[in-house]
Amino acid sequence: MNGAADGRERAEELLLARISATAGRARLGRRRVTYRAPPAEPWRRRPATAWLRRPPRADGGPARSRPGARLDLYEHGVTAAVGRRIHAVRFDTTVVRRCTVLTSRGVSGALVLVDVHGERVVLRRGDFARPQEWWSAICGAVVAAQTPRALAALRQGARLDFGSLWVTADAVGSGRTSLRWSEVRRIEVRNGFVAIRADGRRLLWATGASGIPNLCVLRSLAEHLARAGRDDD
Repeated sequence: MNGAADGRERAEELLLARISATAGRARLGRRRVTYRAPPAEPWRRRPATAWLRRPPRADGGPARSRPGARLDLYEHGVTAAVGRRIHAVRFDTTVVRRCTVLTSRGVSGALVLVDVHGERVVLRRGDFARPQEWWSAICGAVVAAQTPRALAALRQGARLDFGSLWVTADAVGSGRTSLRWSEVRRIEVRNGFVAIRADGRRLLWATGASGIPNLCVLRSLAEHLARAGRDDD
């Protein structure tokens, strides 16, 4: 028993060293909190047909829990250790997408991030403990890191694209259709779709939330610009 415990402790030390080295190379700053894989549930007997068809996981692997998975949140990003891979993600450069994925337990929500090497990182709600906490923390940190820079670019005349939607300092649009910020009342996300409402009654666009990169940043920009547009009128 002691040998097994020593082996687990040594493996944990080596994993932490690799995570720390990865975070250091990406300049993520100080570690703030760690989320580990939730405890495995007792084995349950399933019908034979349950083993024949397993829904695909978002990253193409088998749809089962990931033992030993670990998510570490830092000042400037996160590291995600899954299997033998350790990904580093920076809040100021990543792209965040929300999606739903099929797992062996059914449908689950997931955040899809882009790491410092341009690779996708899929964080499913069931992969780590306290999903509501780390999900909100990651989205909030991305908003805090990217919104000021986006606002500065808009003030200099830039146009920013969020999937099928585009944003300028004066308007939000899709294709050649646009709406001035002073007319925007709110952006809603319901049942996986994003809707921009003008006067509280008229719907301008509806598009799939999973197809919009950095939707959290778009919503932050919309709140700021719509409020500023109404104040200017």
